[in-house]
Amino acid sequence: MIEELSQRLLDRSNPVRVHMIGVAGSGMSGLALLLIEMGHRVSGSDRVTSGETERLQGVGLQFSSPHSAEAVVGADVVVYSSAIKKESVARVAAEEQGIPTMRRAECLAAILHTKNGVVISGTHGKTTTSAMCAHVLRKGGKPASHYVGAEIPVLGANARWEEESEYMVAEGDESDGTLALYRPSHSIVLNIEAEHLDFYKGLDEIKVVFRTLLSQTSRRVIYCGEDETARELCGERDDSISYGWSDADFVASNLSEGRGVVSFDVLKKGEFLGRVELGIPGRHNVLNALAAIALADDLGVDFNLVARSMGSFAGAKRRFETRYLSSRFRIIDDYGHHPTEIAATLQTARSLNPGRIIVLFQPHRFSRTQRLAEEFGESLQGADAVYVTDVYPASEAPIEGVSGETIVDAVKRNGDTNCYSVPNLVSAHHVVGNAVEPGDLILTLGAGNVHEAGKKLAADLRILEELRLGLGGEDVETKLYEPMRRHTTMLVGGPAQYWVEPHTATAFAKAVNFFKERGIPVRVVGRGSNLLVRDGGIRGAVIHPAKGEFGDVSVDGNLVTAGAGVRFKKVASAAQAAGVGGFEWMEGIPGNVGGGLRMNAGAMGTETFDQVVSVTFLDEDGELRTRMREEIESFYRNVPELRRNYALKVVFRGKAASAEEIGAEMDASKAKRRSSQPIAASAGCIFKNPEGIGAGQLVDELGLKGSGVGKAGVSAEHGNFIVNRGKATAKDVQGLIEEIQKKALEERGVTLETEVQILGEDEVVF
Repeated sequence: MIEELSQRLLDRSNPVRVHMIGVAGSGMSGLALLLIEMGHRVSGSDRVTSGETERLQGVGLQFSSPHSAEAVVGADVVVYSSAIKKESVARVAAEEQGIPTMRRAECLAAILHTKNGVVISGTHGKTTTSAMCAHVLRKGGKPASHYVGAEIPVLGANARWEEESEYMVAEGDESDGTLALYRPSHSIVLNIEAEHLDFYKGLDEIKVVFRTLLSQTSRRVIYCGEDETARELCGERDDSISYGWSDADFVASNLSEGRGVVSFDVLKKGEFLGRVELGIPGRHNVLNALAAIALADDLGVDFNLVARSMGSFAGAKRRFETRYLSSRFRIIDDYGHHPTEIAATLQTARSLNPGRIIVLFQPHRFSRTQRLAEEFGESLQGADAVYVTDVYPASEAPIEGVSGETIVDAVKRNGDTNCYSVPNLVSAHHVVGNAVEPGDLILTLGAGNVHEAGKKLAADLRILEELRLGLGGEDVETKLYEPMRRHTTMLVGGPAQYWVEPHTATAFAKAVNFFKERGIPVRVVGRGSNLLVRDGGIRGAVIHPAKGEFGDVSVDGNLVTAGAGVRFKKVASAAQAAGVGGFEWMEGIPGNVGGGLRMNAGAMGTETFDQVVSVTFLDEDGELRTRMREEIESFYRNVPELRRNYALKVVFRGKAASAEEIGAEMDASKAKRRSSQPIAASAGCIFKNPEGIGAGQLVDELGLKGSGVGKAGVSAEHGNFIVNRGKATAKDVQGLIEEIQKKALEERGVTLETEVQILGEDEVVF
């Protein structure tokens, strides 16, 4: 059937009507593009529309979604991807209508046989080498059609048909035995390893497939002499050309690596041809380049043109692709999912001289994870820290006992590289992003969708780097995805997308304006004593004014001036040391000045604004202003003006008092706190007091003391406190709040309002 289709494809006067099931995939979309450019009529279907399908529709694809029986009507042949099951409605319809069906590789073989084919094969490096070959031939004056398994920026697309060209370069897939379908003029064999053992029984079966390909190659076999199995299969052939580091027809020597490129001398049978500067890094890519150089030489391309084209080669998508680069950080994404590939990728990363290499690795397939666990453990020792997600299954069913933890355990057995499990890819970038330091190279590795984590990390890191530049040297600390459980007294909560700690009012103002100009939400958080952050974290910026001038406190007569980050306890202590009374009640408040002002916190019959003289704040227009107490409205647990503006500094008024008076009041405050408040982690009072009864008393009367949800429980000491009994989640706390509110309403007709501020998302959205 392959040869029959190949002959029909050559007849441009009678276009073939081809329908492609699963056309959105990279392999199928490339075939569709080739067929369209050859002049044939192509339709395709998939579950969803994608950028690929939209691009193809622009050049003539008739697209439909989802798959349907109607879509195949009138087709001369139906091509399906490996992801399409036999029971697919479109495949069933084709068979019922007697329409011939074929696999993707069979269709590629039919197209390839219309020209002199160049098939690039091997366990690793096929995409990069195929792209290099096509690029070198094009720049060398012998443009060839190409079919490559990824987006190639330097080629413009993953596939292209050159009508006048004699040659076609194609990436051959050995994973399912279809490599044996091709009859090329040239075969390039990069490496042969015991891979895809879900299909093959072992290396001997894989050798059979490669031997078939070689026996069907009509002109030349080019192979890597550094690979033992490739040398075994190809070395004795009269039509073979070898390449490698030594004892080969084409040899690379005098290597020099730096700044993302690698230079080397090329010798052909001992004769110096010239020096090449390759536009991508890595010793393994030098070998890939030698394969392309050997092909170009065999086809008569001038070496000077070859060398020049190598310098302009920019690599393939997801092949050591830089996703972000600044003076402080680099993020690289790579498709590597086999131990050999990973070792080579890490070696290349190390050649860039980063401070540390941080890897986020997504294992690909349960069978590969199980079979090669120890090899993965060894290859990942090339990193300084490794974070492992759960397995990307592809088309496999889970294997009991095999998970990302399998790789974590193997890494720990094989060396001292720090390795951590981050099972959920949706939030894995939070853990990695929070751990990075200036100078780090962050590498996302895997054949699945791990690149999505790198994309999110790059976008957010770019924002923080822009902020640092915009601050123009102002003193500030920034982090990505800072866990809010570290900054709330309840010890729960997901991450802050952007965590910013300014040390001056000017830096604070610039940071707020920076985020607002970009439409990014801003929250100001102090010690987090009256705060519950949901498990999904806080989208946008969280500004934490705690250090520098925000942590200063001074006393002048009876006036105490404190920054927004100063703890109430510290204000009380400073006042006591200066002989100023009236601040003793603050000793029992767990929060800081900024939060206390915002909610008009109080204790022992006193509220914050009872002692305020003036407040300096950043207003909605980004201006720093100071207002006197009489200009600011304040209510029970509510100061409207500070819901819109950001308090930065306050002046309090105290009163003259003796050391004995202050000491007695302070002791009374401490004693009351010890007797009425729990020691366990809490957010302070959860509910506002309803009319006529204290919230704690109401909870007590409802019999809810000691009750709980998950690891969150009602305090036995005070009914208006919910405590963290150990690793509670915000969901636990919220569930308990709702239970209390429901019972208060049903049994007492009382609507309990929360005093604690609840922020953030229930699930990860950034």
